[in-house]
Amino acid sequence: MGFKVYLANTRGMCAGVERAIKTVELALDKYGPERVYVLHEVVHNFHVVSNLKQRGAHFVESLDDVPAGAVLIFSAHGVGLATVEKAKALGFTIIDATCPLVKRVHFKINKAAQQGKDVVVIGHQGHQEVLGTIGQYSGDPAKVHVVLTPEDVQQVTLLSNQVIFATQTTLSVDETALTVQALKQRFPEIEGPRRDDTCFATQNRQSAIKDLAEICDLILVAGSANSSNSNRLREVAERAGCRAYLVEDHSMVDLNWLKDAKVVGVSAGASVPEYVITELLDFLRDHGMTEIENAGERGVMRSFPLPEGV
Repeated sequence: MGFKVYLANTRGMCAGVERAIKTVELALDKYGPERVYVLHEVVHNFHVVSNLKQRGAHFVESLDDVPAGAVLIFSAHGVGLATVEKAKALGFTIIDATCPLVKRVHFKINKAAQQGKDVVVIGHQGHQEVLGTIGQYSGDPAKVHVVLTPEDVQQVTLLSNQVIFATQTTLSVDETALTVQALKQRFPEIEGPRRDDTCFATQNRQSAIKDLAEICDLILVAGSANSSNSNRLREVAERAGCRAYLVEDHSMVDLNWLKDAKVVGVSAGASVPEYVITELLDFLRDHGMTEIENAGERGVMRSFPLPEGV
């Protein structure tokens, strides 16, 4: 017996990711691969990073690994103020590929620091975006608090009588709502967005996954293991009661998953190239897919202007 596939209309690369990748590609063309260095993975996707490495881009985890005279690109996740200042002092040609929606969060943290307010950042401790966001706070670092769950909120001790909150842009909308609710209950005076800072692309893809979960008995999410938004898609599917797996590409699909499946949903995280999805569908076609149908609303694709320097 075969299975039907529903392909989420809202899936794959978002505007911030496309902008960041294009930035590296144009920098390689303009400055030559020997000069182009990217601090951290430009986006969290194995295939994207591998392709850019093949084109000659150098990916590093520390400014100490960047040679003098290099062109330095900050990833879509953003960096902290100390990193920016150090990069300037070292004389690099800096191109900032930080997603504009992440930049919007940075602006709020900058402003809160200037006003001496405490800041609560809802996000995954140690994630590159969160590190960049809390690194925007120029005041007392003890006034910055990172939480993820409602339980974490109970451990927060404020150092001032004013507090704002901000969130990582790639979180689960439903889970974040519970943490925001806990924050507002514990600190009624807290300032912040009406709901959260989760970006529209993340919200739309999670909404599409919920729709798939209603009609599928298995969902495959294409995305890298270190991709926050891809992991959240899998979690959203599972919370909706549907079996779900995160796969880098078709090579990671276990055929045992497909044995009892009658309806399989397919989606992809916001940094996944379309060819990965195409190859996944080809694989499914070779292993029992009888028909394919697009599902859900087709999200509006936005675009952002490129950063200075390219």
